[in-house]
Amino acid sequence: MILEFEGEAIEWRGPAPFVFVPVPEELCADIKSISAQVTYGWGVIPAIIRVGDTELKTSLFPKNGGYLVPIKVAIQRAENVAVGDHVAIRVEIPFEPNF
Repeated sequence: MILEFEGEAIEWRGPAPFVFVPVPEELCADIKSISAQVTYGWGVIPAIIRVGDTELKTSLFPKNGGYLVPIKVAIQRAENVAVGDHVAIRVEIPFEPNF
């Protein structure tokens, strides 16, 4: 599954040193429809994300019925992303069992 969207980078008291971009509500239903097939526990969904020219493996975090995309420091630095910025994101959720 591949999703592309834009969202505002937010700060959340989750794992540091990340900022997060919430997945739009209308796309969360798509993720939830496959979550049982791809999660590795606690509702966390493995994903490959791309912001600008930077791509990396990470996981979507469940929060309040939706999902957050963590924007790791490597992406923050490479793509100049800070809290409050609008960020275009490509999320790929692989179906391979050995992601």
